[in-house]
Amino acid sequence: MRKIFLDSDVILDGLLERPVFDLPAMNIFTLAYQRQIQIVTSPVAFVNVNYFLNKFDSNNRSILLNKLRSIISIITIGEPIIDLALKSNFPDFEDAVQYYTAISANADVIVTRNIKHYKQSTIPVLTAEQFLRTL
Repeated sequence: MRKIFLDSDVILDGLLERPVFDLPAMNIFTLAYQRQIQIVTSPVAFVNVNYFLNKFDSNNRSILLNKLRSIISIITIGEPIIDLALKSNFPDFEDAVQYYTAISANADVIVTRNIKHYKQSTIPVLTAEQFLRTL
């Protein structure tokens, strides 16, 4: 089973039903629910999702987070990941943390809308649409 690291932007696309981007994200959620893929993320992404849900959909925040949690695994971040991110050449520290979290989880691919942020990645980085075309 393929293990997919989902960045917070893709998660929010699905949960906030952002036009154009929501259907691919929801299709990934469905595949995870059907146990055709495994999706993982970092605690940083999960916290970011909570922040934006609270800002844009506070009435449904708890329900959405619990539904998300039922299909996604959250990978532990420790000192080694932070140290790797600090030493990396990533221009954005948070993206470096996400990348090294995906690596530590043995993710097969990072799915994000910000491919350009992961130019240094040693694993494939795809948009949700691109990922779905690989299946």
